[in-house]
Amino acid sequence: MDAKLQLLVQRRGWDIAASDYEESWFRQLQPATDKLLACADVQSGESVIEAASGTGLITLVVAELAGSGRVLATDISKKMLAQLNVAADAAGLTNIETVACNAEALATEEHFDVAVCALGLMYMPDPAQAIAQLSRALRPGGRVAISVWGERRNCGWASLFGIVDARVASDVCPMFFGMGAPGALAGSMAQQGFVDVIEERIRVTLDFPTDEAALSAAFLGGPVALAYARFDDETKASAHAEYLDTIAQYRGSNGYLVPGEFVIATGRKP
Repeated sequence: MDAKLQLLVQRRGWDIAASDYEESWFRQLQPATDKLLACADVQSGESVIEAASGTGLITLVVAELAGSGRVLATDISKKMLAQLNVAADAAGLTNIETVACNAEALATEEHFDVAVCALGLMYMPDPAQAIAQLSRALRPGGRVAISVWGERRNCGWASLFGIVDARVASDVCPMFFGMGAPGALAGSMAQQGFVDVIEERIRVTLDFPTDEAALSAAFLGGPVALAYARFDDETKASAHAEYLDTIAQYRGSNGYLVPGEFVIATGRKP
C-alpha cells in the first residue's frame, strides 16, 4: 500500500474506532501498559513526548508521574486526541498538550527527557523513521520506551487481518507483525542511534467473556474499523462467523481466553 494512502486509512480508521477503543482494549492491554510505564520510569519534573497516544491509555498516568513536568501527546487521529483532552480535563491534569500529527513527522522542535510509543509503531508505513523522529525529539541522554505486538504465531487473534483483507481491495495492516519478530524492534532502535537497548517479550491472555466482546474488540475498536464500516450486513455476518471459528479453540466456560504477546524495548540517546 502507498505510504500516503496507508496514513489516510489509519487516520480515518482510528477516528472511527475512537469511541470503541478503550472499552474494548483498556483491560486487555493493561500488562503491556504497566510494563511500558515501568520501563519508561517517568520522574516528577520530566518532559515527555508520546507518539501514537490514542485516547490516552498511558498518557494520563504519564502526566501524573511527570507532575510539574509536561507531556506532549501526539496522534494521527483528532477524534482520539479529543477524547484524551476530555479525560485530562476530567482528571484535572493541566500538564498535557495534544498535537495531531504523524509520528514519522513529529510536529515539535523541542527536546524532551523521555519518549514513549505504546502499540503504535505497527501501523506506521516507515517505523524506522518514526523511531528516528523520537530520537530527534529527545535531549542527549534522554530515554525511550516502545511497545509493539509480538509475533503473529503467538497472537491467537491474528487471523483477523486475513479475514478482513479477503473482503477488501488492499491490506489493512500489511506490516503489523514486522516489529514483533525477535530482535526487530531493538535492532531498528540501535540503527537509529539508541544505545543500551534492551528488548523484552511478555505473553498475555486476552479475556473476552462473550462473542459480542470478542467481535467488538476485533472489528470496532481496532485498526480494521474503517474497512469493517464499509461492509454490508451479509459481509459482516460472514466475517464474524469466520473470526469466531478461528478463535473457537480458545473458548471455555467463561468465554474466550486468547493468547497474545507484546514486545517492549528501551534505550537511551547518547
